[in-house]
Amino acid sequence: MNSVKDKIIIVTGASAGIGLATAKLLAKEGAKVILAARSEETLKKLEKDLPGSFAIPTDMSKEESIKAMIRQIKEQFGRIDALVNNAGQGLYGAIEHVSIEDYRKIYELNVVGPLIAMQQVIPIMREQGSGHILNISSLVSKNYFPMLGAYASTKYALNCLTLTARAELEKDKIIVNLMHPGMTATEFGKNSLKSGEAAKQMESRFRDNMPTPDSAEYIAGRILLALESGQAEVMAHDS
Repeated sequence: MNSVKDKIIIVTGASAGIGLATAKLLAKEGAKVILAARSEETLKKLEKDLPGSFAIPTDMSKEESIKAMIRQIKEQFGRIDALVNNAGQGLYGAIEHVSIEDYRKIYELNVVGPLIAMQQVIPIMREQGSGHILNISSLVSKNYFPMLGAYASTKYALNCLTLTARAELEKDKIIVNLMHPGMTATEFGKNSLKSGEAAKQMESRFRDNMPTPDSAEYIAGRILLALESGQAEVMAHDS
């Protein structure tokens, strides 16, 4: 994409954390940011604060909500230059005890939702001759940690979908890539689901002993790099 200026860019999960910081940075860089999240009140306030932004309340775990969001953008703006699939939720729990209901819930949001959004924007991007899909994964998808296996597996799946789509869509001039945040100073841990008492204890120990997290603003900068460079995978920190 090179420059994001004047591009129509969807950011899902835009009401808080990494999504909010990304929306602010993209707006500052001159993009026309589509703010997608469940919180209508928060999005409407953000729309007023960010010049050129447009709020569309969207539940990224619901197929019809995603499809309606994409239709509205196409009808209103005529094109979609980039999709940043950022919305997601964590889950703490041992593989033996993790709640299947909780796992299905995060799988719908972390994997199925992004896939539906990809499927909806690909024909639009192909028709316009260009486009960019950036999926926000996680460094946990490059490792395996006790109590994080269920969550990490959703990001492993997202990685596979992303890199396969990258190869499939190269001929259509659609860039598909990944950004992998590490520990970030957001409400992600607080908002994660917890399966079992051991998971709650692990989360507490992990929180008390974790390294200094990156700021959401720093990760937003790495997301901007991923959009501008188009490289297959951008990590939280260069090795």
